[in-house]
Amino acid sequence: MKQIAKTAAVAVLAVACLSSPLLAEGDVTQPSDNPELSEGAELLNRGFQLLLEGLANEVEPMADKWAEGWAELIERFSDMNAYYPPETLPNGDIIIRRRIPLAPDDAPLGETDL
Repeated sequence: MKQIAKTAAVAVLAVACLSSPLLAEGDVTQPSDNPELSEGAELLNRGFQLLLEGLANEVEPMADKWAEGWAELIERFSDMNAYYPPETLPNGDIIIRRRIPLAPDDAPLGETDL
């Protein structure tokens, strides 16, 4: 869970920075008396762009996995209103109960994880 939170934070940061008007393309140069300062600013800008592109490339495969997982969750639970909110038991187990139990004929076949 902590890994997901860290990855989500990196993804949000990358998206926020990429959508920033500071990274707008175009030639925005300000006159400077010091050519070394302007060259350094250009290098920092390029380095920051490379950093954000690298982060976006790293986050993209995880976003695809999240989308697949989310689609699987939606398919599995279909209508979330058919379930009560999750309960956490004292031993750490999480239970998701149906509001209206399935009839024995409607119950899905297969193994039950305990």
